[in-house]
Amino acid sequence: MKTIDQLLAEGVTGQRVFVRADLNVPLDGTTITDDGRIRAVQPTVAKLAEAGARVVVASHLGRPKGAPDPAFSLAPAAARLGELLGTDVAFATDTVGESARSVVAGLADGQVAVIENLRFNPGETSKDDAERGAFADELAALADVYVGDGFGAVHRKHASVYDLPARLPHAAGQLIATEVGVLKKLTEDVARPYVVVLGGAKVSDKLGVIDHLLEKADRILIGGGMAYTFLKAQGHEVGISLLQEDQIPAVREYLTRAEAKGVEFVLPVDVLVAPEFPDLKTKAPAHPTVVAADAIPADEEGLDIGPETRKLYASKLADAATVFWNGPMGVFEHPDYAEGTKAVAQALVESPAFSVVGGGDSAAAVRILGFDEKAFGHISTGGGASLEYLEGKTLPGLAALED
Repeated sequence: MKTIDQLLAEGVTGQRVFVRADLNVPLDGTTITDDGRIRAVQPTVAKLAEAGARVVVASHLGRPKGAPDPAFSLAPAAARLGELLGTDVAFATDTVGESARSVVAGLADGQVAVIENLRFNPGETSKDDAERGAFADELAALADVYVGDGFGAVHRKHASVYDLPARLPHAAGQLIATEVGVLKKLTEDVARPYVVVLGGAKVSDKLGVIDHLLEKADRILIGGGMAYTFLKAQGHEVGISLLQEDQIPAVREYLTRAEAKGVEFVLPVDVLVAPEFPDLKTKAPAHPTVVAADAIPADEEGLDIGPETRKLYASKLADAATVFWNGPMGVFEHPDYAEGTKAVAQALVESPAFSVVGGGDSAAAVRILGFDEKAFGHISTGGGASLEYLEGKTLPGLAALED
């Protein structure tokens, strides 16, 4: 896999360099609420611009239905990228149409443009190879060289991720090189004890990685909505908590396998419950109750790990040498249910372990809750991509960058 440094050594002055970034940032209207992914790709864009390339940045945002939708415009991300670069960034209002062609043609050496949301074109995400390829051909006409740096999308077989690199000379950007290097530390010669913390809403999203990590990890801590399927699998009442009944047999199998392999599986011992989900817009006080994990009332919902579980999880992280964390411990967006996630983050800050925060909501939570990103070993930009890498899957976007 060619690196961006090798590409720069060959010279890119005057060349149109297409950078597949991940600018899929959360928005409140047109206001970016977490710019972590834009900051993550900024070094690659800056390097190329400083070397005299004409940089064309492209990304998806959200899940538009293959047609323009103002709610998913990349205009706010383009403006923020310009602020981070300290220069004007041109913006094309389409992907491969008149605006994109005109904006790219107008770039001078060292200038940067962002084209509109790639998913406004149905060819980007099409499962039909020909349709995807046709869109990749149109994108290729905008560039001379391809740089893949959208780690959060490398697990997708999309036109700009998988098909486009085959049509242009290509290299991996700085972010992808960093992400892959970090993930290798979680899969090859791992420093032990190796502790994995998994949270988030659905256990089904994590089945593959749990299956793989049972062969790798020394200890697995479970929180978030997925914890209630584990508690139910142990025979406990979980009330109206998030539950995936169809996953209970798989969960029971994992618990049995973990015991047989000597992998410590740690579940909540107490939880915060309430009769209803909190209002995340007004952040009105929720008045939760702390109950034992095996005593959740039938008419209440578990929404965060409790104080004893926070202490327990902190103790299980204190002696770790390597930690991978993916998924919040509760509804961290509401202050009454943020303490579990905050406790895990604080434990990682205090631990001497090499800690990797695995993208998505976990990465957003770290920033929203006010932690210094530098206090962690690495904060990934790709939750799904990180999980699939740890499952041992081949990621289309990485395979496409191999020579």
